[in-house]
Amino acid sequence: MSLTALPTVVIVPGLRDHVPDHWQTILGAKIENARSIPPLETGRLSCDAQVAALGEVLLDISDPVVLVAHSAGVMTTVHWAQRHQRSVKGALLAAPPDFDTPLPEGYPALESLRENGWTPTPRTPLPFPSIVAASTNDPLADADRVAGLARAWGSPLVVLGPVGPQPVPGQVGAVRRPSAHRQTRMSGPSRRHFHPAASALVLPARPRSWRRS
Repeated sequence: MSLTALPTVVIVPGLRDHVPDHWQTILGAKIENARSIPPLETGRLSCDAQVAALGEVLLDISDPVVLVAHSAGVMTTVHWAQRHQRSVKGALLAAPPDFDTPLPEGYPALESLRENGWTPTPRTPLPFPSIVAASTNDPLADADRVAGLARAWGSPLVVLGPVGPQPVPGQVGAVRRPSAHRQTRMSGPSRRHFHPAASALVLPARPRSWRRS
């Protein structure tokens, strides 16, 4: 691999079905050499099954990787990081849910999440650079709770205001893969440079609604 080679972007979705107009689906189509974790046909609520699916995709990639996780995919990522050792260039963790407090009606109950291995939520520092992107009006996680997770993971927190439950690119059609020399590693919370995990994304200029799953 050359020194200027770009990492493979691995998209880690939540517990949703395949949704053609979901931002992660569009992002995967826009970025060359992106890989996505496919929806599980069985055991979708199982944390072990989701972690295994992520691990299977990563085993097939020899290049450096950037993880782009959303919602429950963030939890899959942090559980995977506790169990496996693999070089990761960076991770964008968008809208992590709070699985340790009751979710709104229609989402899994606390008992179900516990029985399927999601809780307690890992709160140890991640072994790779990461950044958490969050909104202030996400129905699946209180903003202060998300800030606590970001601190526990050692992740700089980007609060984008009341942008809804999917604080991700507002203009997905304009998403572009940056050249290697533009990718800058964020060394601490006070730095405002783009981080390897976030440099492939264009954040929204103003709030808009998104499909959440």
